[in-house]
Amino acid sequence: MTALTTRPALAPDALDDVDLADPLLHARHDLGPLWHRLRTEAPVHWQPERGDQPGFWVVSRYDDVVAVLNDTATFTSERGNVLDTLLAGGDSAAGKMLAVTDGGPHKALRSALLKPFSPRALDVVVDSVRRGTRGLVEEAVRRGTVDFAADVAAHIPLAAICDLLGVPPSDRQHIIDLTSSALSSADGAPTEEATWSSRNGLLFYFSELAAARRAKPLDDVVSLLVTKEIDGRPLTHEQIVFNCYSIIMGGHETTRFAMIGGLRALMERPGQWQALKTGQVSTASAVEEVLRWTTPALHSGRTATQDVFLGGQFVEEGDIVTAWMASANRDERLFDRPEVFDLARTPNKHLTFAHGPHFCLGAFLARAELTALLESLCERVAVAEPAGEPGYVYSNFLSGLSSLPVTLVPER
Repeated sequence: MTALTTRPALAPDALDDVDLADPLLHARHDLGPLWHRLRTEAPVHWQPERGDQPGFWVVSRYDDVVAVLNDTATFTSERGNVLDTLLAGGDSAAGKMLAVTDGGPHKALRSALLKPFSPRALDVVVDSVRRGTRGLVEEAVRRGTVDFAADVAAHIPLAAICDLLGVPPSDRQHIIDLTSSALSSADGAPTEEATWSSRNGLLFYFSELAAARRAKPLDDVVSLLVTKEIDGRPLTHEQIVFNCYSIIMGGHETTRFAMIGGLRALMERPGQWQALKTGQVSTASAVEEVLRWTTPALHSGRTATQDVFLGGQFVEEGDIVTAWMASANRDERLFDRPEVFDLARTPNKHLTFAHGPHFCLGAFLARAELTALLESLCERVAVAEPAGEPGYVYSNFLSGLSSLPVTLVPER
């Protein structure tokens, strides 16, 4: 297995010169040295204003990130939970979509969605994931050289989430295209026009699907939402549409990037690949390390609801606070040799699924999808080798590869 070209490491002379809101920065540089410097010198760092763009706090240590994510009373998500919407002044879905709702309404809405995402309820979906993943890997091995990102990884989480939401197979390529450009771009910094067009396309699609389910409910999550009552009142059409959008975005993009990044890490480390194939490390342990290593969602954004001290800094009411899981998952205060990809790592209390009240609803399903992929690769693939340079996604929220050409040598 041959190592792929790595991005240049970023070790700036002045922290104030770095713009963490710039998608090009994340696509073109390895930010490991930057995160280490922030954790060491400025664990709660103020990024100053840039033109019309407001400044914001950058929280980089594990314990501080956990503190922010746990305390929704002090650090609310209701003005947005990603940098782009926070810097633009707020999120139109606030108070309607689970990810940007706090307090009692969040608890009630989350409770309504827990059942279809429980392990028992997902039995049929997980069986389908295993079969579908095995088929995708077998086809990729038969072809020999493929773009693992587009030909394999893009289809596994999408199929599972679309099965849950009741999206017909004929619409799924359209959904892939929209989700891939709603928060990121594969060919340069995403434009506001392109991202909003994709987001509105998804909202329109689920608006039509929700209307169809009102007329004829089926056994899917959209039907659950259109028939669900909270505190004696049905969900509004906006609530249904926004939460379908959140489920598809959360369930597709992040898991896809974990899969692609996981295979790349294994290609670069033959010893880890052999340990996984021979059963020296469990698939469950490997899944957790892939999740920690890739950390597909870079940050989670909040707004301070009151003046508060955080990491020795005075945070004012109304300040934007960004908790960077990408840094926390490499914090040497919690992880031994955090810059080593170790499939046997234990314990592995990563924050890839966030933490606290907004812990990822689809964590069980994501783990099941990664498990199915690793098992299928171990069964069918002897060696995976790079077949070209990867492409990086351009985003200040998502981290991963938009393309990964590989040659898969079959197991004899």
